[in-house]
Amino acid sequence: MDLPLALSALQKGFILLAFTGLVAPLIGFLLKRAGGSWETMGGGPFAILSEPPQRSRGGAPPAVDPAIQAAEVRQMLEAKSQRRERRGEAPLDVEAEAERLLAAAERPRGEAAIDAELRAEVRQLVVARNERRLREGLEPLDIEAETERQLADLIGSS
Repeated sequence: MDLPLALSALQKGFILLAFTGLVAPLIGFLLKRAGGSWETMGGGPFAILSEPPQRSRGGAPPAVDPAIQAAEVRQMLEAKSQRRERRGEAPLDVEAEAERLLAAAERPRGEAAIDAELRAEVRQLVVARNERRLREGLEPLDIEAETERQLADLIGSS
């Protein structure tokens, strides 16, 4: 029996080819069959392979109880006022600021929130798109219907 160190270069090359060609794939196959852990390798809560949670498109956010919202706003403003006092600044008028913030939160949403300026701007974009489609030889769009669709998409995404 020859010592491994005494092998010729040709014999060492043959052993290397035999290992990489036969033994390494066999070991990989056996490791894969050994258990399901091969598929979960690199997984976990921080793995890139995991899919991020899907956000629901459309649909409004869940409604908030106005009493809870008002209490939280006042609590936040009281804390802000106390921080200002500690810095030597004038304290906030908590009630007036809370009324201002809550009134801003009660502004209408949806169709009522679209002002005439936004509607006109979206309509201008639709008209420009329509002109481009006509130059390309495509069918023209119904400008009013497309404007309403664009506004609906805009409101749904915000």
